[in-house]
Amino acid sequence: MDPIRTCVACRTRATRAELLRVVVRDGHLIVDERAVLPGRGAWVHETAECMNLAVQRGTFARALRASRQLDVQPLENRLKMLMDK
Repeated sequence: MDPIRTCVACRTRATRAELLRVVVRDGHLIVDERAVLPGRGAWVHETAECMNLAVQRGTFARALRASRQLDVQPLENRLKMLMDK
């Protein structure tokens, strides 16, 4: 049985395999492909809708308990890669 996580954007529960883990490193949002990086992580569906919604609403900062504005450029690059597929 896979652990269940909640998407920070749409609030839908899903297995870890269906979601992407995001962590903060030096103020930048980094995708944690293997879900092994230390620290607090936020989980999001790997879809344009969920990623855009999470960035617009600022849910990453809340979920990761970040006190300052986060750089979402690495996450937006990942989103562009998804769109090109």
